[in-house]
Parts: sequence; C-alpha cells; structure tokens
Amino acid sequence: MARTFRRQRQSAPIAELNLTNLIDLGFTLLIIFMIATPLINQEQTIPVNLPVESRSPQTQPDPDLVFQYVTVRADGSFLLGTRPLDRVQLARELAGFAAQANPPVFRIRVDANATAQHYVVVLDELKKANLTKVSFDTQVVR
Repeated sequence: MARTFRRQRQSAPIAELNLTNLIDLGFTLLIIFMIATPLINQEQTIPVNLPVESRSPQTQPDPDLVFQYVTVRADGSFLLGTRPLDRVQLARELAGFAAQANPPVFRIRVDANATAQHYVVVLDELKKANLTKVSFDTQVVR
C-alpha cells in the first residue's frame, strides 16, 4: 500500500502583521529627529538683541532653500554660523559660497546696539562676492 506524505495546502490568508518593519521605521525617524533638532536650534544659541519691527504677515520660505547665518554682535564682531571671523576671513568664506552652483540665502542677524557701519560692512562683502539672496532677522513687537 502506498502512502502520501504530502501536507494539505491551506488557502487561508495570513492574519498576522509583521511589526518589525514598523519598529525599524520608528527608530529611524527617532534618530533623524534627534540629529536634526540641535541643528535647527543652532541659530538661537548666539544671543543677539535683534532690531524691532511691527507685526506684518510673513511669507513662508521655499523649503528647498539653504540658509547661512551672518551675525553681527554689538561690539562689531562677525560670526558665520557659530564661527567668529574677522572681515578678511568673512570675505574669503563668502567668496567660497559664491563659487557654488546654488549659493545659499544669507540671513543677516545684526544686534540692535551695533552701528550701521557694521551692518554696511556685511552688505558690502556680500555685494563684492555677488551674493544677492539676503534676508534680515528682526524681532516682532507683541
């Protein structure tokens, strides 16, 4: 007598959900946010008393734009991002940005107690490097 050792096929759907992929995705997003959050808050670590403007409707910037921050402190010192620079070093760094195919938008943060001359120095260096995409940071009166 011959016997068959084959199993009968089951045609029922698999009702179990594999959570491993969802857990991996959750951890990946957590790591991305942990890395990105300090970079977003980096601009707020330099204490600058920004000039005041009246409240007005603001337009949202294009999400594809890259920003660089130039800060002028009350004593006239310059910072590019968080690095302190003198005028010559600032000019060299700006020339490097000008050589890029898609230069960033420069956000100028000038202390309210800085002189207009310090502000003009930054604009002059930007103009010499032919960098025309500029934004100015201010405080809004509440």
